[in-house]
Formats: sequence, structure tokens, C-alpha cells
Amino acid sequence: MWNFIQDQILGMKWLNELIGEVLRNFGLDMTSKLGGSLQFFIYDVIKITILLCVLIFIISYIQSYFPPERSKKILGRFDGLGANIISALLGTVTPFCSCSSIPIFMGFTSAGLPIGVSFSFLISSPMVDLGSLVLLMSIFGGKIALAYVVLGLIIAVIGGSLIEKMHMERYVEDFIKNASQVDISSPSLTLKDRVDFSKTQVTDTFKKVFPYILVGVGIGSLIHNWIPQTWVENILGSKNPFGVVLATLVGVPMYADIFGSIPIAEALLAKGAQLGTILSFMMAVTTLSLPSLIMLKKAVKPKLLFLFIGICIFGIMVVGYLFNIFSPILI
Repeated sequence: MWNFIQDQILGMKWLNELIGEVLRNFGLDMTSKLGGSLQFFIYDVIKITILLCVLIFIISYIQSYFPPERSKKILGRFDGLGANIISALLGTVTPFCSCSSIPIFMGFTSAGLPIGVSFSFLISSPMVDLGSLVLLMSIFGGKIALAYVVLGLIIAVIGGSLIEKMHMERYVEDFIKNASQVDISSPSLTLKDRVDFSKTQVTDTFKKVFPYILVGVGIGSLIHNWIPQTWVENILGSKNPFGVVLATLVGVPMYADIFGSIPIAEALLAKGAQLGTILSFMMAVTTLSLPSLIMLKKAVKPKLLFLFIGICIFGIMVVGYLFNIFSPILI
């Protein structure tokens, strides 16, 4: 039963077979590089778009119960490690990309929440949302998806706790610390309000994300059908002990979200790249995109910014090597 859900509902293998059959009817050779690339591109774009819209609607509906004002009040009830854990968990029901999370991070910090709690949220929000869990399950399976989310949350909790222990509050820009706060009670939303909010989020997020889906699937189709497998194995396979480091550093300056990085990861896995190396690339792309770091630089001083980057890179690399070691058990 679970295999059916993973393959036919989440993975939509029936759709891949249908697209292949349609292309064959148009006279395309599906064993050729062009035919294989076209099938991969159409299948992944449709599959990810369907999952994108469904997941955004569900997550946005959940998110309607956790507006920033309510999230601040929830986090304010906890302290210490417990606050970091709750903050990281709240990050799983927030927007998909790191740029969308930074304004909420600023709001939490200016509201007087501990700096470590705000950073636990900032790390977990783009790295381990509910969408990433479902998408990873559709490609890598349930055990790998769950392990990815758990380790991502651990990075968020440890990273935020470390920043808190180092008393980095003084490296937050003054305009954030001195921002005036207005305690606005969250309105009581009706079912229709929540559905309308979710529909709007689907439309707005789709417009922002879809170009990255096209780019990500395009890159994935090239890797899948045009780049020799030996190249990928030599660079990102077990023969290169620095594959995780390379994948992490390559992923940092890129800008995409989980939906844009999934097709690239899928193609790399098919070509023989190690699982942990692929997941390190995905984490780096979603957590440390260049635009989000530029935005964050306006809110924190360089020392705190570099500490945040260093914690994330180190944690991502550790996760990558752990997955490479234990992937035979998970797969």
C-alpha cells in the first residue's frame, strides 16, 4: 500500500508512462537523448506543479492559524532549549524560500524574542517545511525524507542555541532592536477566510516559484540525459571524499527553493551521485541563497552574519557525510 502511495500518488509514475506514450505517438524515440530529456522535462514540470499547488494550499491553511502575532505569543511562553525547538517546528509551517522567512525573523527579533530563538526559526523555515517532507518522500522514500527533516530541525535547534549561548544580540542592527511594536490581535478567521487566504498564497507563490521550477527541471533534464554518468560519479560519487564540501559550496550562491532543487537532485541521484552529497546541495540552495544573505546583512552585523553562515555550512556538511555513511540502511 505504501509503495503504491509513494510511486503512483506522490511519484506519479503513471504520469511519466502516459507522457512517454504520448511522445511516442508523435514519433519521438524515447531512448534518444532528446526524447528522454523532453519526457523528463514535461513529467517533472507537471508533477512538481501539481504537488506545489496542493502543498501550498494545505500548508497555507495551516499557516493561517499561526500569523506572526500569534507565533510571537506562542514562542514567548517558552525559554531555553524548548523555545528553540518550538521555533524550529514553527518554521515548518512558514513560506518555502529563505527570502520570505527573513521579514518574519526581523519581526520576531524586534519583538524582543531571544536572538537564538529567532535564528532557529530562520534556519528551519526554508530548510525543512512540510512541502519538503512530501516532495522528498516522492523521490527518495519515507525513511530518507523523515531523516532529512529531523536532521534539519537538529541543525536549526543547535544553531540557534549556539548563537544564543554566544550572546550575539549586540550584533543585531539598531533599527531592528528599536523598532516599535504594536500588539495586534489576530482576527478570528472563518473557514471561507482561510480558504481564500490559501488560494491567494497558491497563486502568489506559484508566480514566484514557477520560473525556478522550469530552470531546475531544465538543468535536471540535461544532467539526466546529456551528462555522462562517469562525470557525476567522479565528482559527486564515493570516489570523491570532498563531494559533500563541493556540493555545499556550489549550492550556497544559487537561489531556488525545494521545488526548484528537487529535479536536479533527482537527476544527480540517477547518475550515481551520493545521497548525502545531493541532500547537502539541496540544503545549501534552500537555506543560504545569495539574495537571502543580502537581505539578512541589512538586519545583522557582519560577525553575526558570518557566524550564521558558518553554522549552517558546517551543519549541512555533517548531515551530508552522515547520509553518505548510513544511506545503505535508509535506501
